[in-house]
Formats: sequence, structure tokens, C-alpha cells
Amino acid sequence: MPIISRFLGIIIAMYWNDHSPPHFHAKYGDYEITVNIHTGVVEGKFPKRALRHVLEWYEMHKDSLISNWELCQNNEAPKPIEPLE
Repeated sequence: MPIISRFLGIIIAMYWNDHSPPHFHAKYGDYEITVNIHTGVVEGKFPKRALRHVLEWYEMHKDSLISNWELCQNNEAPKPIEPLE
């Protein structure tokens, strides 16, 4: 599970050869969600404040997320993405 960003106790990761549609995983404590990169649809449960942070970060980095998805699909290491400040 390549970690591509960490901020405010949230870990953002992608898996190599993960299933479509393009998405990323976010973990916060015992919570985990997946976010569809094309639509922003969230699956799973997350505290509201942490979810707002993830979605803000997602909006800022959609292009980088798509590039990283393509790298992971080719078994290549994704590039780190700047954390939310």
C-alpha cells in the first residue's frame, strides 16, 4: 500500500493493481474510506471534520491522483502529493 500523503492524522494511499474505478483510500484511526477520483463519491465512514479535510485535499490534487492511479496500475511507485496545510 503506497502512502502518497499524510496530514492531520490522515493517511492517503493507493494499492497497486487495485480495481476500477480509479480511487484512493484514506485512513484515520479505525476509520477508512475510498474516494472515487472522477466523481468524488465516498464509500465508508469517516468523522465529519476529517472527511472535510480529505475532500478539500482531493479537490486540490485531482490531476496528481489520476497520474498516481495510472502509475499504480502499471506497478510503478506513485509520487508523493503535498499534504493539506
